[in-house]
Amino acid sequence: MHPDAMVRGERVPHGGEPDRDLLDFSANTNPETPDGVDEVYADALETARRYPDDDYPEFRAVAAEFVGCEPDRVIPTPGGLAAIRLGIEATLEAGDAALVPYPSFGEYAREVRLQGAVPQFLRYDDLVEARTTLLEGVELAVVCTPNNPTGDAADPDALAALADRCADAGTTLLVDEAFLGFTDRPSAATVVDGSTRENVLVARSLTKLFGLPGLRAGFAVASGELRETLETGRRAWSLGTPAARVGAYCLRQDAFVAGTRDRVASERDRLRHALGQRFDVAPSDAPYLLCDVGDRSVDAVIESAREDGVAVRDARTFRGLDSHVRVAVKDRAANDRMLEALDAKSAAAVSEGDENSGRGPIRDGSETGNEPDE
Repeated sequence: MHPDAMVRGERVPHGGEPDRDLLDFSANTNPETPDGVDEVYADALETARRYPDDDYPEFRAVAAEFVGCEPDRVIPTPGGLAAIRLGIEATLEAGDAALVPYPSFGEYAREVRLQGAVPQFLRYDDLVEARTTLLEGVELAVVCTPNNPTGDAADPDALAALADRCADAGTTLLVDEAFLGFTDRPSAATVVDGSTRENVLVARSLTKLFGLPGLRAGFAVASGELRETLETGRRAWSLGTPAARVGAYCLRQDAFVAGTRDRVASERDRLRHALGQRFDVAPSDAPYLLCDVGDRSVDAVIESAREDGVAVRDARTFRGLDSHVRVAVKDRAANDRMLEALDAKSAAAVSEGDENSGRGPIRDGSETGNEPDE
């Protein structure tokens, strides 16, 4: 990182509610974890009396199988954000430019700036369609799929085409797939042929899908010279033994993943219909929904929910959003409590068929200094 940028830099806001008495709908994590995790963690904790194998062969093999690539392309990292930082560190120098989506995760711009580089904001869906002439002016382009906070996933063919244009422009493409595991869409690690496209970096997070955000486990996927750079640059013992063991175990739980996807899809449709009676709710492929509260006060909506014991996400910190909240998709009982707190529970019983399919307005990113966030 660039020393001056570290001095000038700031933290960015994220979801996650510290008050344990509140039901947290501000963070997009699975409320369930796979059976058997406790035992795996306890066994790994005893093994943690010695340093882990820095090659992480089991973790690499299972992670590679999960996304559909070769094990030697996997770079273990302590969470998806660590993979993002590693990729940005390997790609950008002071003064370089990076194409960053909005509204989207705030750490992209922050990490770019920490390298002394300059983020150039482009609406997230326009970024996927960015032409070669635009890409030629940047060293890095970032895509989040499904995008956070809007929830829509990029078309795999469009991503592959973007990777081709990035290669022609000499631009590295970083694809953040933190929430892709909640869908059945293929990873860019599979869609983009790593043997021919060595300019693509995929960042994956395990902890959201498996309900263990405090474990900090994830990985990057890359090929060729970029892969070698990431492997050399990653920290020694990138994953603690518990994170590596539990992560590998979770990635093998196919039934848990399938059940989670079914539950999220079903509950997301129900919530979108119910919330759509009060708000303008964006379509989503992710375990969260972006709601435009319209003329209502965002502060009042958030405070009213808190008074009823539920924390929802203030989405105004995302660049381009000024009247939005974001809510996670949890289990049915918790979701009903959230609907009640937002005065939308009665709508949940209404038969579907008149589902709101509108999307709230997303402003031009130049209109606000707000940054995207998790």
